[in-house]
Amino acid sequence: MKIKPLSNRIVAEQLKAPEKTASGIFIPPSSQQEPVVAKVIAVGPEVKNVKVDDSIIYDDHHSSSKRSVNFDESELILLKEEDVLAIVAN
Repeated sequence: MKIKPLSNRIVAEQLKAPEKTASGIFIPPSSQQEPVVAKVIAVGPEVKNVKVDDSIIYDDHHSSSKRSVNFDESELILLKEEDVLAIVAN
């Protein structure tokens, strides 16, 4: 089954945040307030700067339009293109 977002929406899969620092200190999920990296699964027809398979950075705590959805046994996020802070160069 495919998912096709409408308008300027992006469907992405959030990549797992590190659970501990380089020195071995464990980071509880509630204290991770840095921007989040996700892999783009699908884009709506009005999205201009992001494409499928891009890795994007978005601010999880300040995104008013972000929604989490369960789809085909995966937890995906829906957000607007303007909520994307950057595209990670490969």
